[in-house]
Amino acid sequence: MSEAPVKVLIVDDHPVVRDGLRGLFAGDPGFEIVGEAADGREAVSRTEVFKPDVVLMDLRMPVLDGVGATREIVARGLGARVLIVTTYDTESDVLPAIEAGATGYLLKDTPRDELRKAVRAAAAGESVLSPPVARQLLGQVRQPAKETLSEREMEILATVAKGATNKEIAARLFISEATVKTHLLHVYDKLGVNDRAAAVGAAYERGLLTPGANNP
Repeated sequence: MSEAPVKVLIVDDHPVVRDGLRGLFAGDPGFEIVGEAADGREAVSRTEVFKPDVVLMDLRMPVLDGVGATREIVARGLGARVLIVTTYDTESDVLPAIEAGATGYLLKDTPRDELRKAVRAAAAGESVLSPPVARQLLGQVRQPAKETLSEREMEILATVAKGATNKEIAARLFISEATVKTHLLHVYDKLGVNDRAAAVGAAYERGLLTPGANNP
């Protein structure tokens, strides 16, 4: 029995971009485009109606921008993962989106196959960051938080950054999933965040993790 397709909502104020994204998934049975929206307000209402697994969210739009829409979707507990897809990669764009609850942040020049992989990863609750975005996070003022995380917490955080699920982390470290969840809650508390994507973003921002490096 095949898995159900990932339901996707496309949000962008430019019709040509929406058409391009729709075409990217056309013919792939692993995805179902359930709807489109032209601004952040429509994105929130259509997320309620269509119940997508992943919302592909533009950043700068009229009525309500991508950050505001992401914050509302998360605050309402609509269950959709928000994946920012934009041309903007400055620090002032990236951090507010991650802090609003976005599961990932990609640039519009991301290769087609990588974007499809990112949508699947986002649907599974994994964090997705384009390399340029990760570098921007590293450009932030680094806070001396390394000593606040235990060796085990750092190990789990690094594994989360590689996209592993709690079940995979538990198997890799020979601990229970409940223990993984407990460690993650401690990490969230120490970093002042509420979810996996924000924890990874904060870790890069503060220099706890380095893109491309052999992190602990």
